[in-house]
Amino acid sequence: MKPLILITNDDGVDSRGIQSLIAALQDLGQLFVVAPDGQRSAQSSALTINNPLRAHKIMENESLTIFKCNGTPADCVKLGIDQLMPRRPDLVVSGINHGNNSSISVIYSGTMGATFEGCVGGIPSIGFSYGSPDARADMTGAMNYANLIARQVLENGLPEGTCLNVNIPHYKEIKGVRICRQAKGLWKEEFVKKEDPTGKEYYWLTGYFSCPDIDDETTDEWALGNGYVSIVPCTVDMTAYNFIDTLKTWNYEKK
Repeated sequence: MKPLILITNDDGVDSRGIQSLIAALQDLGQLFVVAPDGQRSAQSSALTINNPLRAHKIMENESLTIFKCNGTPADCVKLGIDQLMPRRPDLVVSGINHGNNSSISVIYSGTMGATFEGCVGGIPSIGFSYGSPDARADMTGAMNYANLIARQVLENGLPEGTCLNVNIPHYKEIKGVRICRQAKGLWKEEFVKKEDPTGKEYYWLTGYFSCPDIDDETTDEWALGNGYVSIVPCTVDMTAYNFIDTLKTWNYEKK
């Protein structure tokens, strides 16, 4: 039996990124796509709880089935596994995202939200992102690495509770792969205050990216900036184990 691969994204079912991912993985198994019907970027692991979810099949043949869904990327993974797929998938793959999801972006990303959802379900899961936000970007290089890394995960598996955040740089000649840690970069949010034609105030989120360890060769930001694919293993267990013993020493007696 061929591996069954669930594919989703946060840019929508019609994006070039997910079409590139489908093409990249077609030789690895039977593909089953459940993806949002439109843009769902920065949705993280959000779930739809106040509105009904709907899924519409738009394509089906022996090797590929495609559903579009009105939910979030995490919704798509949940719904696909629980209701739509013929059996439990062997692999969950999200992307290819238009734009990096390196450093702190991993906690905001809908691409990685879907990846974490697959991981929570005990399924080997990978999120792929590409360095160019251009909706028309040529993703040939990203496709090659998506195939290579997905093939390795199918062959070797991943530890329980661990998934992969893979970012592929927008370089003509990619130098190779680096196994990295998440950089300490973060977005410095700034809100622009404006006024609409009716005189009501509104705010528009802007900002800039700041990364104090961008020159550290162990980080994903360094790898991407120097032409390498970055692979960061991520865990769904967010416990700060190195702080547990210290926390136990605090005084919790009521005054």
